[in-house]
Amino acid sequence: MILTLTHPSGQFDAALALSGSKSISNRALIIRALTPGGFAIERLASAKDTRLLQDLLHSDAPTLDAGAAGTTFRFLTAYLSLQPGVQTLTGSERMKQRPIGVLVEALRRLGAQIEYLGQEGYPPLRIGPPDHLGHVAALNISAGTSSQYISALLMIAPLLPGGLELTLEGKIVSRPYIEMTLRLMEYFGISWEWEGPTIRIGAQSYSPKPFTVEADWSAASYFYSMVALSDEGQVTLSGLFENSLQGDAILPEIFEPLGVYTHFSGASVSLTKAGQRRAPSFDWDFLRCPDLAQTLAVTCAGLGISGLFHGVETLRIKETDRIGALETELGKVGVQLEAFPAGNPDRFSLSGQAAWDTPPLFHTYEDHRMAMAFAPLALYRPIRIQDPQVVEKSYPEFWDDLQKLGFIVT
Repeated sequence: MILTLTHPSGQFDAALALSGSKSISNRALIIRALTPGGFAIERLASAKDTRLLQDLLHSDAPTLDAGAAGTTFRFLTAYLSLQPGVQTLTGSERMKQRPIGVLVEALRRLGAQIEYLGQEGYPPLRIGPPDHLGHVAALNISAGTSSQYISALLMIAPLLPGGLELTLEGKIVSRPYIEMTLRLMEYFGISWEWEGPTIRIGAQSYSPKPFTVEADWSAASYFYSMVALSDEGQVTLSGLFENSLQGDAILPEIFEPLGVYTHFSGASVSLTKAGQRRAPSFDWDFLRCPDLAQTLAVTCAGLGISGLFHGVETLRIKETDRIGALETELGKVGVQLEAFPAGNPDRFSLSGQAAWDTPPLFHTYEDHRMAMAFAPLALYRPIRIQDPQVVEKSYPEFWDDLQKLGFIVT
């Protein structure tokens, strides 16, 4: 399927209600499954990944298929280690190429019974009963691969017989996601300490409590990009809070030099074009907010701003190799992306301004963020996007919401 996207004027003024955050929703679902009696969750994300996790948590099937949902797979790996019986956890072909060894090794050291059913270090997994889980209460884990491994361990920590003392080794990637997990656990009655590299959580129980999911700041990034690339754009997004659990709430600071002004009012935020003000170049460390890197790369390409992107080492093990995918797709509109220095996965540079005569066909690589990051370029001239349905993973309403901003979607 190929979608053609265009905008007749480059101007818009609209109001949208964003869905709940997938990151918060998925953590809340795991915590609810670990909480005696459960609790009500309002404004749960409409994302496909969240619906899938909800279904799998209620399933009694011996084999659970997480598809392409990385967070779902990683959180379930730890969760199933606490459950009786034997379950097989599998995923898509891409999921079978995404490493899980760091988390599996940590769980094994805690006493979990986990076997690889294919390549060592990768899904699928067979997970046995928790007969010996918790016979060790302290372990070290690399903090430089995925914060989801750490969050998965933290959420089951209170239910381990001796709790857990988790020491993070090396540079911590995506720290705000770990902080999000701990703050959510605290909301549901869990006490914790984080001193230096070590997080300590004693054995205790989650307390049920009604919960409302805030809107998704990651989804807001695409509208920031649209305002930045517009001739005259304004959009109000409801459900977002200035004091957010989400690391991607750094968006106002990132986009202000690119000409986007942010105004908070209660549970909504208004984005307006601040004249033609823009920075001569862009330089940002995405270690705390890696999911924003694609959006900013395309925004800089559209504005013709050279950029230096740091802290992007985890982008190569996401739904696709996001650095490689960006390099290929931006090249179609004359923008150069290269690792800097060559071969260093920690950073890349960007130069050139996007330009095209005939509508380019952007491939999405089964990655929702590729589709949404490139969509704002349609404010300039028509573009085409292959497999646009990938947005269902995190933002099923995306194309409908774009039409509310005047985009023509065919």
